[in-house]
Amino acid sequence: MAKDLTVKALESLKPGAARREVPDGHTRGLFYVLQPSGAASWAYRYRFAGKPKKLTIGTYPAIDIKAARELASEAAKAVARGDDPAATKQSAKIAARQAANETRELVENVVDTFIERHAKPNTRDWRETQRLLTKEVVSRWKGRRLGGIGRADVHDLLDGIVDRGAPVGANRAYAQLRKMCGWAVERGIIEHSPCDGVRAPSAEKSRDRVLSDEELHQVWRACDAVAWPFGPLVKLLMLTGARRNEVAEMEWSEIDLAAKVWTLPASRSKNRRAHAVPLSPQAIEILESLPRIGDGKGFVFSTTGKTAVSGFSRAKACIDKALASANGGAALAPWTLHDIRRGVATGMGKLNVSLPVIERCLNHVSGSFAGIVSVYQHRDFSGEMRAALEAWARALDAIVTGKPAIGNVVELAKARA
Repeated sequence: MAKDLTVKALESLKPGAARREVPDGHTRGLFYVLQPSGAASWAYRYRFAGKPKKLTIGTYPAIDIKAARELASEAAKAVARGDDPAATKQSAKIAARQAANETRELVENVVDTFIERHAKPNTRDWRETQRLLTKEVVSRWKGRRLGGIGRADVHDLLDGIVDRGAPVGANRAYAQLRKMCGWAVERGIIEHSPCDGVRAPSAEKSRDRVLSDEELHQVWRACDAVAWPFGPLVKLLMLTGARRNEVAEMEWSEIDLAAKVWTLPASRSKNRRAHAVPLSPQAIEILESLPRIGDGKGFVFSTTGKTAVSGFSRAKACIDKALASANGGAALAPWTLHDIRRGVATGMGKLNVSLPVIERCLNHVSGSFAGIVSVYQHRDFSGEMRAALEAWARALDAIVTGKPAIGNVVELAKARA
């Protein structure tokens, strides 16, 4: 006859070469299970519909003797009522797993996971991805499972963005949604992407807007009115030709004021290549005038000391307002911050800077440095780049002040020699 199990009796049991089940004399059908590894648990054995069944109760000592007996007694009552406790437990597990999968598959949760697991580690502009998906996708599909989204839903979403007058915005939203859905398929969150067979909703033309000298002059003066932090930030865009986010997320650790060089790390560069940008005296003057927020070692353009500035749409609106105010209410022809980068390239071209040097200044890997050239051409062009950017800075000075630029051609000739 089995004896009542006690804590002392359980502690005296030692693992053997085989799995061992020790019955509890107190509660019929309850067994203490000891594995060769030393892991211990409780099981309740019973018969249901004429067949032997086993219900795993849980591990020991997390579940002690008293709790194990109570759970075994509850299981015995269920059997007496005509219920199968093991089948009930299995059904509950399946339901919980399905609920967890459905929760994981909710659009808002997929977006959050995509941003954390993919966008942040792998993309430089993950904040824009997060903004787009939150604004355009989550706001419309929150509470729905991504696996329940179909192609027609995607078309409806994109059509809505186009209809409100943002066809390019619809293209951007589509690109990020398609990327996220492809990632979700790869991760096994959904079986098929709802974006399969869906094309970008709007045809786009390559922009060719270049700010004229007079427009550059007006934007620079408007930056004086806008002031910190976006005024000097846009001026550095005009002096370096760098991308908006590259300048906005600039850190003091990347800048060597003595050597007059800003080193953009590969992790922040669009083409994943480190890029040393020679800084003109005008760019150095701007940097030296900036306040150092927080410990003064982090972001150059920050209002908190912890995060880089954002809100470029509002900043652009402030610049446009200052432009209109200076022009008696007349607005500048539609333009974007990226047009400045194109304007820098055009301006250096007017100064007879060679295309390879312009591309190096802008950190382009296409054009002159595409294909096999990129493998064999390892020259850094640092001298030519400095001459070109300093010549451009002087030309920009002349545009802003109305005074003639001096020495551009001479220095460029020296750089080419």
